[in-house]
Amino acid sequence: MFSRPSLADIIQRVRNDVLSRLSTDDVLRRADAEVYARVMGGVAHGLYGFIEWLADQVIYDTAELEYLERWCSIWGITRKPAAAATGSVTFTVQAGAVIPAGTLLQALDGVQYQTTADATITAPTATAPVSAVVAAAAGNRATGQSLSLVSPVVGVQSTATAGLISGGADIETDDALRGRLLSRIQQPPQGGASYDYTTWALEVSGVTRAWVAPQELGLGTVTVRFVRDNDGSGSAIIPDASEVAAVQAYIDARRPVTAQVTVVAPTAVPINFQIQGLTPNNATVQAAVQAELQDLLTREAVPGGSILLSHIRAAISAAAGETDYVLVSPAANVTNTVGNMSTMGTITWL
Repeated sequence: MFSRPSLADIIQRVRNDVLSRLSTDDVLRRADAEVYARVMGGVAHGLYGFIEWLADQVIYDTAELEYLERWCSIWGITRKPAAAATGSVTFTVQAGAVIPAGTLLQALDGVQYQTTADATITAPTATAPVSAVVAAAAGNRATGQSLSLVSPVVGVQSTATAGLISGGADIETDDALRGRLLSRIQQPPQGGASYDYTTWALEVSGVTRAWVAPQELGLGTVTVRFVRDNDGSGSAIIPDASEVAAVQAYIDARRPVTAQVTVVAPTAVPINFQIQGLTPNNATVQAAVQAELQDLLTREAVPGGSILLSHIRAAISAAAGETDYVLVSPAANVTNTVGNMSTMGTITWL
């Protein structure tokens, strides 16, 4: 196995070689031979570093960025781009007001949106379609949140109300892209095998996990469910109707012509936790417990699946800083029926 020597080891090797060729036991610290040893050692150390880095790039599971993308291109896989969230917004207006396409709005967290068409005005309200200025998951917004006009518009109140703004997704991470590459290599396309549908769903921007249920609705049927973990936590990971339609259309363009494919969203079933006597009971440890529980659900929650009580307890015990607690609820394994899926609910600290 290749082992990169340290800089000190390389310098010592060069130094020993120089001394042996000079037929002497030692040289002064600032003698030419000592300087040569250090300079050559530094150069060699850099070359060793490059070889070590290059060794990672020739293997799929350790390649970085452009080399990872190059490997993916050979297998016909491209990184999923970021997607801009879209939806609608409602303004309060006076008669005669005009809200043109391109009007900018901003949320409290700084995310900006622009109208993509002139507003439809039926005073005292007006509705316009909007799109996030920057393509990212941060552009997703729940119905009813406030947006403010960046610049005043005559006859229009400065604060508007967002409808559901969804579909935003961050650019695919290296780890997610690498995972799809490894799946492509390990599970080559079979023209309609169960994992083909999973692969197709995961190729849609924003989709992070997907599950396939063959013949759930009868012979010749395939049911596909998926979630979007980067859209938030809890029920926010459940896709909306437009996101389901996007995956349906993508799979329909690739499925076998005889397959009847139905893409549906899982139904969120939040798990509400009650934890007593957390020690130490402070904000840092509480946040660590919540993060571990969320990670457990991300790893193990599937439609129609179960979350084991022992795994819940193990997740809490794994939280950094936690030394003791009593799990009051849930008190047994959490099981779900077909299509239902456990999601993160609330934590009550007793």
